[in-house]
Amino acid sequence: MKNNHSTSTFDLHTHHERCGHAEGNIEAYIKAAIENGLDVIGIADHAPYFHKSEDHPSPRITMAKSEFPNYVEEVLLLKEKYKDQIQVLLGIECDFFPGQMEHYQKELQKYPFDYIIGSVHFVENISIFKKGRFEELTNEQKKNTKEEYYHLIEQSACSGMFQVLGHIDAMKAFYPEFSKIETEAIEKTLPILAAADLAIEINTSGKTKDAGGWYPSDEILERALYYGVSVTFGSDAHVPDRVGDELSIVKQRLKEIGFKEWVYFVGKERQSVYL
Repeated sequence: MKNNHSTSTFDLHTHHERCGHAEGNIEAYIKAAIENGLDVIGIADHAPYFHKSEDHPSPRITMAKSEFPNYVEEVLLLKEKYKDQIQVLLGIECDFFPGQMEHYQKELQKYPFDYIIGSVHFVENISIFKKGRFEELTNEQKKNTKEEYYHLIEQSACSGMFQVLGHIDAMKAFYPEFSKIETEAIEKTLPILAAADLAIEINTSGKTKDAGGWYPSDEILERALYYGVSVTFGSDAHVPDRVGDELSIVKQRLKEIGFKEWVYFVGKERQSVYL
């Protein structure tokens, strides 16, 4: 369901210290958003690995399961505290693991999330950010890996769990040549994302990696527009200083590409914003 257009500025993708690889507490990110003139700030830290038996199997990647209720409670308290200054949204960035998502659905449905970002971080059980993962691969193997990445993104879109898909070409982060691996995968994936009626984020954290640009590339955004895929914005800030990073530049680029609007979500309901 689409609601009336607004003129809000927003950032849906921010982290904080609970994930073990970001700096600062949630309030620091909210204050940064207020200082930067945003109307809406989404907190979307990494969900625990609910499919694993341990409470905290990956301390440098995600929060502990036991911290998850505290995370939700803190965001909701801050949402109330800052309601007269900024709209704070409760989000989460959730990994997509085929065959394991019932563990995540069971936990996530307990809480009033405004939106859930679905992100593929592992392909063939290897992190997409692992440096050197492509070095020993043949061209055919590289093509197969890229196609498997987009197959997982398709599956995540069709799961019905997510409102937003995170950084859909982030596999280029430490291997910029990823974008040049020739395959029709993206042309197959984008219509599936459009049919699933979710949004892909323009994520400005790619500038902090070897790829040096946003996720996804302008080429993918042009095809996304063609297929009618909605877009949203997320800085993927892991330090408060990056909240809203390059939002105005992204907005201008989207207009140049031909987009008329972008979206965010409140109570999992789409809010459309004119660019």
